[in-house]
Amino acid sequence: MLNVGQMLGAGIYSVPGVILNSVGSIGLLFVFWLLAPLFALGGLMVYSEYASMFPKRSGAEVVYLEQAYPRPRFLVPVMFAVSSVLLSFSATNSIVFAQYALTIFDVPITPASQTIIAVAVCAVGMALVALSTKWSLRAVNFLTGLKVLSLVFLVFTGALVLAGFTRIRDPYANFRSPFSGSTANPNSLATALVKTNYAFSGWHNAFNVIGEVHTRDPVRTVRKAGLLSLLLLACLFFFANVAYVAAVPKDEISNSGQLIAALFFQRVFGEGFAAKSLPIMVALSCFGNIVFIFCQTVGQTRVLREIARQGLLPYPRFFASTKPFGTPLAPVCLKYLLTVFVIVGLPARDAFNFLLDLSSYPNLVFNAATAIGLWLLRGRRRLAGLAPMKYRARNIYVSLYLLSAIFLLIMPWVPPEPGHGDVSFWHATYCVVGLGILALCGFYYWLWIVVLPRLGGYTIVEEVEQLEGGALTARLTRKYHSSVVDIDTGEQQPLIGDT
Repeated sequence: MLNVGQMLGAGIYSVPGVILNSVGSIGLLFVFWLLAPLFALGGLMVYSEYASMFPKRSGAEVVYLEQAYPRPRFLVPVMFAVSSVLLSFSATNSIVFAQYALTIFDVPITPASQTIIAVAVCAVGMALVALSTKWSLRAVNFLTGLKVLSLVFLVFTGALVLAGFTRIRDPYANFRSPFSGSTANPNSLATALVKTNYAFSGWHNAFNVIGEVHTRDPVRTVRKAGLLSLLLLACLFFFANVAYVAAVPKDEISNSGQLIAALFFQRVFGEGFAAKSLPIMVALSCFGNIVFIFCQTVGQTRVLREIARQGLLPYPRFFASTKPFGTPLAPVCLKYLLTVFVIVGLPARDAFNFLLDLSSYPNLVFNAATAIGLWLLRGRRRLAGLAPMKYRARNIYVSLYLLSAIFLLIMPWVPPEPGHGDVSFWHATYCVVGLGILALCGFYYWLWIVVLPRLGGYTIVEEVEQLEGGALTARLTRKYHSSVVDIDTGEQQPLIGDT
C-alpha cells in the first residue's frame, strides 16, 4: 500500500493532456505510458540489488549513494538532506485539487481562485497531520481505497464507451492513424517522459522502510510488492488513457490542461450530477495525497524530522520534537510554508507544470549517480573476493535507469516547437533552478562540514545507531578537539546544536 498510495495521486488525472500536447499523437501518448513503467522497473531492479547489500538500512537512495560514494565524507547525506528540504513542497496536488474543486461547482478557474483554494486545502491537510497522526493515517487509508475505486471506475466506464453503451458515437475515431502529428523534438519527448514518470513516482517507497520489514527475506518481500504494484498501476494507467482517448476528441485532450478526467465524464454523461462524480473522487484523491505527503510515518515530514535528528538542519531539537500533539509539528509547518511560497510565487497557469518539472530535475542527478554507483560497488565487491548478490540486477535494467536519467537531464535544454512548451516563460528555467538547488546544497556542505569545523575546532564524525527491531540509522555529530575544550572530555554533540 505504501507504493500504491503514493502512485495513485494527481498524475493520471492531470498529465495526459500535457503529454499529448507535447508529443502530438495518440500513438506516442500510449508509447510513453508503456515506457515509463519499464524505466521504473529498471530502477526497481537497481534498488533490489542495493537492498540485498544493505538489508537492514532504511532510507533507500540516500543510503545507497552514501555507500557508493564515501568520498568526500558526508557529501551525499548533506546534499540529499538540503535538497529534500528545499523540494519538500506539496503544491502540485493542491493545485490539481483547486482546479477540480472549481470545476465541480462550475466556478471559472482564475489565478486568484486557484491560488486561494490550493493554499486553503494545503492548510487543511497540514492541520490534520499536525493535530493527530492516528486520524491522518486513517484518512490516508480511506482515501487510498477511494483512489483505487475511482481509477477502476474510470477504466470500467472507458470499457463501456468502447463497447458502445454510452452517448459517444464513434469511440474509435482517435485510434485511426494513431501516429499522425507525432513530433521528434527532444524537448517535447523529455517533457512527456517527465510527466509519465511523475504519475509513477512512489514505485520505490517501500525501500525507504526496508529495515522495518520483519520477514524471512525482507528484500524479496519489498521487491515483490514493488513489482506487483508497478504492474497493477501500469495496466490501470494505460487503460485509463485508452478511456480518455475513446471519449474525448484529440484536440480537446491536448488543450485540457490538468482537467482531462473532468472532460472525460462531461463527454460521457453530459452536464448532470453523474459528470461530477469522477471530479469529486479526483479532488478527494488529491487531498489524500496531500495528507499522505504531509503524514509523519509515510510522507516527507518523517524525512525532514530524521534529517534534523541526524544534525543536518539547524535547531535539531525543535524539528525533531513531537510536542504538543505527539506529531512532527515543525516539519509539517516548514513543508506548508514552502508549499505556500511556491504556489503564491509562481504564475497560476504555469505553477503545476513548472513545479512538477522542477521537483524531478535534481532527483535525476541522484538517479544517474545511483545507477553508476551500483557498478562501482560491484567492482569493489569483486576486488574483495565477494560473491555477487542474490538479487543482482541485469545490466540492461541498470542501463535503462541510467539512460532515462541522462536523457531527461540533457534534452530539456533543447527548445520546444512553437506552441508545445509546457510553461509560458523560458523552457529551461526549471533546469537552471534545479542546478541552482544542487549548487546551494554544495555550498551548505562546504560551510557546515568544511569551514565551520575548521573555525570551531571540531571534527565531524558519524555514529550508527541500532533502532528497535534491528534497523540501522546514521547520525552526524561533532567531536571537539582536546585543545579546544579544557574540561569537557570530548563528548560528541549534535552537528548543529540548538541555540
